[in-house]
Amino acid sequence: MASQEDAAEAQESVALPETHGQLVIIGGAEDKEGDCTILREFVRRSGGLQARIVVMTVATGLPGEVGETYLNVFERLGVESVRVVDTARREDADDPKGLELIQQATGVFFTGGNQARITECLKDTQLDAMLHKRFADGVVIAGTSAGAAMMPDMMIVEGESETNPRMEVVSMDRGMGFLPGVVIDQHFAQRGRLGRLLSAIAQQPVNLGFGIDENTAIAINGKELEVIGAGAITIVDVANLTHNNVEELLRDEPLALCNATLHILPHGYKFDLETRSPMELK
Repeated sequence: MASQEDAAEAQESVALPETHGQLVIIGGAEDKEGDCTILREFVRRSGGLQARIVVMTVATGLPGEVGETYLNVFERLGVESVRVVDTARREDADDPKGLELIQQATGVFFTGGNQARITECLKDTQLDAMLHKRFADGVVIAGTSAGAAMMPDMMIVEGESETNPRMEVVSMDRGMGFLPGVVIDQHFAQRGRLGRLLSAIAQQPVNLGFGIDENTAIAINGKELEVIGAGAITIVDVANLTHNNVEELLRDEPLALCNATLHILPHGYKFDLETRSPMELK
């Protein structure tokens, strides 16, 4: 459990290095049949009509069906090169064919499902190393639902919704580490997950938590976070807490956080990850 001292020492900036690619982190249930605003933006950032998209179906138990859905969406948006990589077993993550597709990709998209499957099958494999190398080279990485939850270095695996913050309401484990130093939750407003996001932040030495609504995404390019979609994102900043009771708590007792900062940002709003503040709309 993180103390106030841990929080004070947490990473001040979670901005991506300028040399890295971008992230598109989706709260789940994104539009796949109408305007496809979020998926369209992912394609645009990945190279538009020249994009080479790889769909990762590792999180889902229905890889054929889910992979076909995204294959059809991206092709309808005009992308000619769309391939599906399924790593149902951990040994699949060392398949040369999958590694070659990631090597050639300009955008990689993780579907929803169970985020624990992503780390169980990919963490510390050749494909994991290749994904991070390509991300450092400039590839865009996106994920929806479980594919969003896995983005930090420590991810929410499961937890209660619609509850007050307590240490017992959320379970954490290693994520994929594309956006270290934060906590991310998805299906946020729809499932009433503020309590579990706060509980997750309290367990980690981080300053920022992002709650992303359904059909809503955050697109991160360097220090700039932009909100895309129909809902909003909830940003919790605990860098300036004046009090918490984490060190005094038993697991089932209520959490206290004093002087936390809350931002609610809808489509078009931006947030500076270096200064941890909303950016002026132009």
